[in-house]
Amino acid sequence: MKKAFTGILASLLLVTTLAGCGTEQAAPQKTASGDAGTKNEAKKGGKLTLYSPNAAEVNNPIIKEFQDRTGIEVQLISGGTGDLLKRVQAEAVSPQGDVFWAGGADSLEAYKKFFEPYKTKENDNLLPEYIDKNGVWTPFAALPMIIMYNKELVKAGEEPKSWNDLLDPKWKGKIAYADPAKSGSSYTQLVTMLTAFGKDDKGWDFVKKFVKNLDGKVLSGSGLVYKGVADKEFAIGITLEEAALRYVEGGAKVGIVYPSEGTSAVPDGAAIIKGAPNMEQAKQFIDFLVGKDVQSLIQKEFKRRSVRKDAEPIQGIVQTKDIKLVNYDFDFAASKKDDNIKHFSKIITGAE
Repeated sequence: MKKAFTGILASLLLVTTLAGCGTEQAAPQKTASGDAGTKNEAKKGGKLTLYSPNAAEVNNPIIKEFQDRTGIEVQLISGGTGDLLKRVQAEAVSPQGDVFWAGGADSLEAYKKFFEPYKTKENDNLLPEYIDKNGVWTPFAALPMIIMYNKELVKAGEEPKSWNDLLDPKWKGKIAYADPAKSGSSYTQLVTMLTAFGKDDKGWDFVKKFVKNLDGKVLSGSGLVYKGVADKEFAIGITLEEAALRYVEGGAKVGIVYPSEGTSAVPDGAAIIKGAPNMEQAKQFIDFLVGKDVQSLIQKEFKRRSVRKDAEPIQGIVQTKDIKLVNYDFDFAASKKDDNIKHFSKIITGAE
């Protein structure tokens, strides 16, 4: 089954990826799977609408396999985390989507009143530190935040080693960072930096200096960060570990730094939209995401860290136990999201 799954991935990566952010995307055509899945998985059919900020190369093979195993027709709508969450909110009276897939769990928590609690059948197989105690969202992958740099633009030995190193004047205008109002991962990065220096005036003093060094360049989406660094538009950027690792694996001349003050490894998650038109199909998809096959796939093919207890360590990368982590305050990140984003926006516009 895993061999068939990997084969599907290989063939899909040869196909043109789905359209960019903010567009409604037709689901891949259903074809017979090379493996019928487990014998207990009956093809129930039906429809499912996903809202997802994930990169197409992650979404496509997983959706394809889900369709083949279940017979469920999937419609995918892509966009930034912030924009898609606002869409869920706007549609609350008459929900159009079924599942919000990916986006930092702290961002999902901030919008929890728009999601339907669900305890996945795989719950006992998941690492407890990543499980939502209220069951509003289900973890998908643990995502350390890192500093990515271009080896052709940053001299050996001059790589930033810490968050504080990002304040060096030599990096002014050369740092790629996405707007936390639009990007869930960028919001997590903002809270991570605040936590490293203090969730009070000291933390915001650091952020003010950091924003000054951005020199007015705040990107509209997280995908522009790692692409911008790899394409030499920026010398360094703050991004997801797995995004940078895909470029490293692909042979790009980029490197990764885990900031010395500590970073975060908040999971991204999936949540069922309250009042979802296709509730049973939504539950099936959540269970599928944290099943052993998908979790194995995201480790082997995308270098994403699994949230399962039985996951094998990913070879060739720093083990989670060896990454210094800040004491990330999940409740603060979720409950103060609007306030934190407003504060950041005022700094960007010079209003503070």
